[in-house]
Amino acid sequence: MKKFLNNAVPKIIGFFLNILSFASPKLAAKKALNLFATPRKGGVLDVQKAFLSTSTQDTLYLDATPIMTYHWKGNGKTVLLAHGWESNAFRWHKLVKALQAGNYNIVALDAPAHGQSGSKQFNALLYAEFINIVVTRFQPEIIIGHSVGGMASIFFQKKYQFQKLRKLILLGAPSEFVNVFNNYTSLLGYNKHLKKQLNKLIIDRFGDTPESFSSASYLEHITIQGLIIHDKKDKIIAYEEALLIDKSFKNAKLISTEGYGHSLHHDSINKHILEFLNS
Repeated sequence: MKKFLNNAVPKIIGFFLNILSFASPKLAAKKALNLFATPRKGGVLDVQKAFLSTSTQDTLYLDATPIMTYHWKGNGKTVLLAHGWESNAFRWHKLVKALQAGNYNIVALDAPAHGQSGSKQFNALLYAEFINIVVTRFQPEIIIGHSVGGMASIFFQKKYQFQKLRKLILLGAPSEFVNVFNNYTSLLGYNKHLKKQLNKLIIDRFGDTPESFSSASYLEHITIQGLIIHDKKDKIIAYEEALLIDKSFKNAKLISTEGYGHSLHHDSINKHILEFLNS
């Protein structure tokens, strides 16, 4: 019964927004986009606080919006960790310990509307601005991003061309925003009328069409060293996204896994990361 309800709820929401789209198309589109950009989870849980407390925590700001950072000090190169959707900096706890063994200087942040950071909504463009604030403060040579954290890292580097960055690691990262967005509209069962209004709203709010926000396209102009790790059976971000990224990211290596899913939580993943950083 619980599984049935979980599957039915998106369609019920989509049904009512479809009806609203005929009476008030702009309002329906606004509600649909807000729903897409609002995480349901990602706050710091009690069981995660003990590990996060081992870091030095500092709050930075994008205008008046707080950005929580976590710093595990080391004498080596500085690594910035950017988590994905409905997560927080705790997702890196095993990798942090592995990096500490190599004496890396480690920084993580909580994304917009996640963890202990501010903002009520999340998108990769805002996340890229968060990353820029943190990069300006900590000056990392390496960025590691999981899922949308990887996409936001690409968006950041494309916009700001941070000269000290030497290596970029993408874990289960999406290439085409339009694919992520289409998956959402299909899940909710939005009609063509509402989809058209959503596209207009995205252009108005972000300055371009969903198709224009492409990690693969942006990476054509990024020449730093890269590592792409993606699971062939990833049910959240299709493996084909990694192939698109690999084709454009000229100085990158693709490692394909099988059985680790979208999270890529496995000791072998951390081993691949450390081998790449030490090469």
